[in-house]
Amino acid sequence: MNHIAVAIDGPSGAGKSTIARAAAAQLGFVYVDTGALYRAIGLAACRAGVRGDDAEGVCALLPTLRLELTYVDGTQRVLLDGEDVSEEIRLPEISKYASQVSAIPRVRAYLLDLQRGMAKTHSVIMDGRDIGTVILPDAQVKIFLTASAEKRAARRCLELREKGQEVTHEQVLADMIARDRQDENRAQAPLRQAKDAVRVDTSALDLAQSIEAVLRVIRDKLHQ
Repeated sequence: MNHIAVAIDGPSGAGKSTIARAAAAQLGFVYVDTGALYRAIGLAACRAGVRGDDAEGVCALLPTLRLELTYVDGTQRVLLDGEDVSEEIRLPEISKYASQVSAIPRVRAYLLDLQRGMAKTHSVIMDGRDIGTVILPDAQVKIFLTASAEKRAARRCLELREKGQEVTHEQVLADMIARDRQDENRAQAPLRQAKDAVRVDTSALDLAQSIEAVLRVIRDKLHQ
Protein backbone atom coordinates (compact mmCIF):
# COMPACT_ATOMS: atom_id res chain seq x y z
CA MET A 1 0.00 0.00 0.00
CA ASN A 2 1.29 3.45 -0.90
CA HIS A 3 1.04 5.81 2.04
CA ILE A 4 0.39 9.53 1.69
CA ALA A 5 2.55 12.02 3.59
CA VAL A 6 1.41 15.59 4.20
CA ALA A 7 4.01 17.93 5.72
CA ILE A 8 2.78 21.07 7.47
CA ASP A 9 5.41 23.53 8.67
CA GLY A 10 5.13 26.97 10.17
CA PRO A 11 5.95 29.20 13.12
CA SER A 12 4.80 28.80 16.71
CA GLY A 13 1.13 29.58 17.28
CA ALA A 14 0.10 29.23 13.64
CA GLY A 15 -2.49 26.62 14.60
CA LYS A 16 -0.61 23.76 12.96
CA SER A 17 -1.57 21.15 15.54
CA THR A 18 -5.26 22.03 15.69
CA ILE A 19 -5.65 22.35 11.94
CA ALA A 20 -3.54 19.30 11.08
CA ARG A 21 -5.41 17.17 13.61
CA ALA A 22 -8.79 18.19 12.17
CA ALA A 23 -7.65 17.66 8.57
CA ALA A 24 -6.25 14.23 9.41
CA ALA A 25 -9.53 13.22 11.04
CA GLN A 26 -11.50 14.20 7.93
CA LEU A 27 -9.11 12.36 5.60
CA GLY A 28 -8.68 9.28 7.79
CA PHE A 29 -4.94 9.91 8.15
CA VAL A 30 -2.81 9.59 11.29
CA TYR A 31 -1.89 12.94 12.81
CA VAL A 32 1.72 13.27 14.05
CA ASP A 33 2.59 16.31 16.17
CA THR A 34 6.39 16.31 16.04
CA GLY A 35 6.62 19.42 18.19
CA ALA A 36 5.18 17.41 21.07
CA LEU A 37 8.25 15.16 20.96
CA TYR A 38 10.63 18.10 21.35
CA ARG A 39 8.42 19.45 24.11
CA ALA A 40 8.64 16.10 25.90
CA ILE A 41 12.43 16.21 25.77
CA GLY A 42 12.29 19.80 26.97
CA LEU A 43 10.08 18.73 29.86
CA ALA A 44 12.51 15.95 30.75
CA ALA A 45 15.37 18.46 30.79
CA CYS A 46 13.37 20.88 32.92
CA ARG A 47 12.52 18.16 35.43
CA ALA A 48 16.16 17.09 35.58
CA GLY A 49 17.32 20.63 36.22
CA VAL A 50 19.19 20.78 32.91
CA ARG A 51 19.09 24.00 30.91
CA GLY A 52 17.52 23.68 27.47
CA ASP A 53 20.60 25.21 25.85
CA ASP A 54 22.99 22.85 27.65
CA ALA A 55 23.58 20.51 24.71
CA GLU A 56 25.84 18.16 26.63
CA GLY A 57 23.42 17.89 29.54
CA VAL A 58 20.38 17.36 27.32
CA CYS A 59 22.13 14.73 25.18
CA ALA A 60 23.16 12.85 28.33
CA LEU A 61 19.45 12.46 29.12
CA LEU A 62 18.49 10.96 25.75
CA PRO A 63 19.55 7.33 26.41
CA THR A 64 17.50 7.36 29.60
CA LEU A 65 14.25 8.51 27.99
CA ARG A 66 11.39 6.45 26.61
CA LEU A 67 9.20 8.48 24.27
CA GLU A 68 6.01 7.11 22.75
CA LEU A 69 3.17 8.46 20.65
CA THR A 70 -0.16 6.76 21.30
CA TYR A 71 -3.66 7.48 20.09
CA VAL A 72 -6.74 7.55 22.31
CA ASP A 73 -10.04 7.98 20.46
CA GLY A 74 -8.07 9.33 17.52
CA THR A 75 -6.24 11.90 19.66
CA GLN A 76 -2.45 11.80 19.92
CA ARG A 77 -1.08 11.43 23.44
CA VAL A 78 2.58 11.77 24.37
CA LEU A 79 4.10 9.40 26.89
CA LEU A 80 7.37 10.17 28.65
CA ASP A 81 8.67 7.09 30.46
CA GLY A 82 5.12 5.74 30.52
CA GLU A 83 3.58 8.96 31.88
CA ASP A 84 1.03 10.88 29.80
CA VAL A 85 2.50 14.39 29.64
CA SER A 86 0.29 15.69 26.82
CA GLU A 87 -0.98 18.62 28.89
CA GLU A 88 2.18 19.50 30.82
CA ILE A 89 4.28 19.90 27.68
CA ARG A 90 2.03 22.79 26.57
CA LEU A 91 3.04 25.07 29.45
CA PRO A 92 4.76 28.31 28.28
CA GLU A 93 8.01 27.53 30.08
CA ILE A 94 8.21 24.17 28.31
CA SER A 95 7.73 25.92 24.96
CA LYS A 96 10.99 27.75 25.61
CA TYR A 97 12.74 24.50 26.48
CA ALA A 98 11.35 22.87 23.33
CA SER A 99 12.77 25.61 21.12
CA GLN A 100 16.17 25.29 22.80
CA VAL A 101 16.47 21.50 22.69
CA SER A 102 15.22 21.40 19.08
CA ALA A 103 18.33 23.36 18.06
CA ILE A 104 20.59 20.53 19.29
CA PRO A 105 21.65 18.29 16.35
CA ARG A 106 21.77 15.07 18.40
CA VAL A 107 18.23 15.67 19.65
CA ARG A 108 16.98 16.05 16.09
CA ALA A 109 18.85 12.91 15.02
CA TYR A 110 17.43 11.02 18.01
CA LEU A 111 13.86 11.75 16.86
CA LEU A 112 14.39 11.41 13.12
CA ASP A 113 13.80 7.66 12.80
CA LEU A 114 10.74 7.79 15.04
CA GLN A 115 9.16 10.47 12.88
CA ARG A 116 10.02 8.88 9.54
CA GLY A 117 8.88 5.49 10.79
CA MET A 118 5.36 6.81 11.30
CA ALA A 119 5.18 7.92 7.65
CA LYS A 120 6.38 4.50 6.42
CA THR A 121 3.54 2.65 8.13
CA HIS A 122 0.62 5.11 7.90
CA SER A 123 -0.78 7.87 5.74
CA VAL A 124 0.09 10.86 7.88
CA ILE A 125 -0.29 14.56 8.35
CA MET A 126 2.84 15.60 10.20
CA ASP A 127 3.42 19.11 11.48
CA GLY A 128 6.49 20.87 12.77
CA ARG A 129 9.13 23.30 11.54
CA ASP A 130 11.30 21.18 9.25
CA ILE A 131 8.97 18.42 8.07
CA GLY A 132 8.94 19.37 4.40
CA THR A 133 12.58 20.41 4.32
CA VAL A 134 14.26 17.69 6.42
CA ILE A 135 12.03 15.00 7.93
CA LEU A 136 9.81 14.18 4.92
CA PRO A 137 11.42 15.93 1.92
CA ASP A 138 9.54 13.59 -0.45
CA ALA A 139 6.09 14.26 1.03
CA GLN A 140 3.40 14.38 -1.64
CA VAL A 141 1.92 17.53 -0.10
CA LYS A 142 3.80 20.34 1.62
CA ILE A 143 2.12 23.30 3.30
CA PHE A 144 3.63 26.30 5.07
CA LEU A 145 1.01 27.46 7.55
CA THR A 146 1.44 30.93 8.98
CA ALA A 147 -0.27 34.04 10.35
CA SER A 148 0.86 37.42 11.64
CA ALA A 149 2.68 37.43 14.99
CA GLU A 150 -0.10 39.57 16.49
CA LYS A 151 -2.80 37.16 15.39
CA ARG A 152 -0.82 34.11 16.54
CA ALA A 153 -0.21 35.70 19.95
CA ALA A 154 -3.89 36.57 20.36
CA ARG A 155 -4.92 32.98 19.61
CA ARG A 156 -2.31 31.48 21.92
CA CYS A 157 -3.24 33.90 24.70
CA LEU A 158 -6.89 32.87 24.46
CA GLU A 159 -5.92 29.18 24.47
CA LEU A 160 -3.78 29.56 27.59
CA ARG A 161 -6.43 31.57 29.43
CA GLU A 162 -9.02 28.92 28.65
CA LYS A 163 -6.70 26.48 30.42
CA GLY A 164 -6.66 28.72 33.48
CA GLN A 165 -3.23 30.27 32.96
CA GLU A 166 -2.73 33.95 33.73
CA VAL A 167 -0.91 35.50 30.79
CA THR A 168 -0.85 38.86 29.04
CA HIS A 169 -0.95 39.45 25.31
CA GLU A 170 2.32 41.39 25.54
CA GLN A 171 4.06 38.52 27.31
CA VAL A 172 2.82 35.90 24.85
CA LEU A 173 3.69 38.10 21.84
CA ALA A 174 7.22 38.70 23.15
CA ASP A 175 7.72 34.97 23.75
CA MET A 176 6.42 34.18 20.27
CA ILE A 177 8.67 36.70 18.52
CA ALA A 178 11.65 35.37 20.48
CA ARG A 179 10.82 31.80 19.49
CA ASP A 180 10.36 32.78 15.84
CA ARG A 181 13.82 34.37 15.88
CA GLN A 182 15.38 31.32 17.51
CA ASP A 183 13.66 28.83 15.18
CA GLU A 184 14.55 30.79 12.04
CA ASN A 185 18.20 31.33 12.96
CA ARG A 186 19.22 28.01 14.49
CA ALA A 187 22.08 26.27 12.73
CA GLN A 188 20.35 22.88 12.59
CA ALA A 189 17.21 22.58 10.41
CA PRO A 190 15.97 26.18 10.76
CA LEU A 191 12.36 27.09 10.10
CA ARG A 192 12.05 27.57 6.34
CA GLN A 193 9.31 27.28 3.76
CA ALA A 194 10.13 24.39 1.43
CA LYS A 195 10.47 25.48 -2.19
CA ASP A 196 7.57 23.26 -3.24
CA ALA A 197 5.31 24.10 -0.27
CA VAL A 198 2.02 25.95 -0.62
CA ARG A 199 1.83 28.94 1.71
CA VAL A 200 -1.44 29.27 3.66
CA ASP A 201 -1.85 32.47 5.70
CA THR A 202 -4.69 32.20 8.22
CA SER A 203 -4.47 35.74 9.65
CA ALA A 204 -7.88 36.63 8.25
CA LEU A 205 -9.44 33.16 8.60
CA ASP A 206 -11.33 31.56 11.45
CA LEU A 207 -10.62 27.97 12.47
CA ALA A 208 -13.18 26.35 10.17
CA GLN A 209 -11.95 28.40 7.20
CA SER A 210 -8.32 27.55 8.03
CA ILE A 211 -9.08 23.82 8.13
CA GLU A 212 -10.93 24.04 4.82
CA ALA A 213 -8.06 25.98 3.23
CA VAL A 214 -5.60 23.25 4.21
CA LEU A 215 -7.93 20.47 3.07
CA ARG A 216 -8.35 22.22 -0.27
CA VAL A 217 -4.59 22.30 -0.82
CA ILE A 218 -4.24 18.63 0.10
CA ARG A 219 -7.07 17.49 -2.15
CA ASP A 220 -5.86 19.61 -5.05
CA LYS A 221 -2.33 18.25 -4.77
CA LEU A 222 -3.44 14.61 -4.51
CA HIS A 223 -5.70 14.89 -7.53
CA GLN A 224 -3.27 16.62 -9.85
